[in-house]
Amino acid sequence: MRSIFENTATAFALKTDAELERAYFLFKMIANEPLVKIGTAMTNFAIKAHLPVEGLIRATVFDHFCGGINEKDCLPVVDKLYTKGVSSVLDYSVEGKDDEDPLDNALQTILNVLDFVKEKEAIPFAVFKPSGYGRFALFQKISEGKALTDKEEQEWKRVVGRFDKTCKKAYDLDVALLVDGEESWMQDAADKLVEDMMRKYNKEKAVVFNTLQLYRWDRFEYLQELHTKAKQDGFKIGMKIVRGAYMEKENDRAKDKGYMSPICGSKQATDKNFDMVAAYMIDNLDDMSIFAGTHNEESCYKLLELMEQKNISADNVGVWFGQLYGMSDHISFNLAAKGYNVAKYLPFGPVRDVMPYLIRRAEENTSVAGQTTRELNLLKEERKRRKI
Repeated sequence: MRSIFENTATAFALKTDAELERAYFLFKMIANEPLVKIGTAMTNFAIKAHLPVEGLIRATVFDHFCGGINEKDCLPVVDKLYTKGVSSVLDYSVEGKDDEDPLDNALQTILNVLDFVKEKEAIPFAVFKPSGYGRFALFQKISEGKALTDKEEQEWKRVVGRFDKTCKKAYDLDVALLVDGEESWMQDAADKLVEDMMRKYNKEKAVVFNTLQLYRWDRFEYLQELHTKAKQDGFKIGMKIVRGAYMEKENDRAKDKGYMSPICGSKQATDKNFDMVAAYMIDNLDDMSIFAGTHNEESCYKLLELMEQKNISADNVGVWFGQLYGMSDHISFNLAAKGYNVAKYLPFGPVRDVMPYLIRRAEENTSVAGQTTRELNLLKEERKRRKI
């Protein structure tokens, strides 16, 4: 069991030699932090200046990390992944806007995705970000317990309406719905809203899933409190667990504003927190479903061992593993080959609108010690095996 992620033939079975070489080139670039900073600045400038760079971006970083520019554009990727038992989560990766029209457009896109998902066994989940449905500053104001103006009250009702419309449709179609996590200073309002949706739509099983970012030291306590409410009020918990995506921003803000950082003091503490929450959820599968979004091999192995100890079958519908498209194929495809439920987060959207997501991916890979090196070593092994 402890060596399954070393199988590069399975991990990269879907990649042509040319795609393997592109992946190797991209991760070599990402491994160079100064190059990432320069490339990020140049890309941002080119897009703001409306320079004709979309073709180059599409042929390189976009096609490696994204499924396409719209739902239908993603279908060839979805179908290809599913030939190896890997499902997809269509992720409309356009950053949140402040105007009402883009927010309503985002709602319509997710509703369309839900219809699309219902017709495809290969896409068991839909997903959206809270800030895609409402202004970040509004979530923040509510999280801080500040009084809303009459205009803001009406605005918040529209946000709640967007959430409810999406969750009801997911419930009616019997499609699971993941709600992504965001920065801590807006998350309380999002948590409360998703909890209300769980209470309403998760009576029989987990349809609505919230996200726990477990680089936050307070999230295990939050889950335990939610579990108590769920047992009292008779609803199931759906939870995607991840380590987190905004660490530097969280620590900088805490320092600037003089409050205790919500982020664990070390990577080891974060790892311990993630594994502790995963174990708690596995212990309580009757009440909750887990989507373990992780690129950490050790956490995956621990989860596999827990499932084996408790005689939980690989294909138990309450346990899913998830990785981002374009990363950690050695985890995704080797788990799927063993019969586990695995889904790739498949971002899509117009090239220019998805660039903030792609830049964040590059920066995160650069900052996570060992991640890019591991990807490169596995790609090297497969190149050697193929004698490229």
